[in-house]
Amino acid sequence: MCELFGVCSKDCIPINNYLHQFYKHCEQHPHGWGLALMRENQSLIEKEAIKASESKELEKLLEKPIIVNHAFAHIRLATMGCQNSFNCHPFSRSDNTGRTWTLIHNGTVFKCGLLNQYMSQQIGQTDSERILLHIIDEINEKQEQKSLLLNEDELFNIIDNIISKLAKGNKLNLLLFNEDVVYAHSNYKNSLYYLNEDDKVFIATTPLSDEAWKEFPINRVISFKNGQLSKKGKVHNNEYEISQEDFEFIFEHVSPELKNTLLKSCGELNNAKECQCPYYKSGS
Repeated sequence: MCELFGVCSKDCIPINNYLHQFYKHCEQHPHGWGLALMRENQSLIEKEAIKASESKELEKLLEKPIIVNHAFAHIRLATMGCQNSFNCHPFSRSDNTGRTWTLIHNGTVFKCGLLNQYMSQQIGQTDSERILLHIIDEINEKQEQKSLLLNEDELFNIIDNIISKLAKGNKLNLLLFNEDVVYAHSNYKNSLYYLNEDDKVFIATTPLSDEAWKEFPINRVISFKNGQLSKKGKVHNNEYEISQEDFEFIFEHVSPELKNTLLKSCGELNNAKECQCPYYKSGS
């Protein structure tokens, strides 16, 4: 239950207008905000566990021109993990070669026991952070098996395989950056959009302008480099559809504040589907 925004551009471009529009959605996503400005071999990350519109830090950041090649932004509606800065996106880690990976995620991992091993390693409590730790682990393992650095094709294949498998039974809208390439994935219809023109691409949960945004293709990993489409992964069949079981899982793990919101919006849990609860339908 979050929103994502990312940019990948060949040249440095101003993104303040998009960010202002994006953070306006915080009324529906009040539990935290994050911003990563990716430059060279590092991600400069700012994040707070408060509503974006109430953040003096974010206000100061947006007062100045933000001109970048790559950036990720996130606003959070807490379903998994308490409301603190450790659970706010973006998340960033380096692999054993020193390459920095940065991730933002919208969705919930319901079924993947493989990620449980990272609970003792993560800083926060979210399944999103565990996804990144798993990706780093897999990359390190493949790197150890090879004497040379993994090339772009090898990295893409690793990411493609991991995300395609994780998507089974889970909602997995995410953006991932590795200092060079942005990887994007969605497996839920009408939940991710993109705008691609003049060597730049913007990706967001909802269109952020009157420009010609298109729905992002679902059920495959797509990468972008220098503002252009780079690679397309294999199409998988793991389109997400929320179930009663998934809804009950979310309901049992959400914060008390969000649980009260769900009850107020939908009444009793057993009536959620019949009353067309927006949370039940969205699967966010």
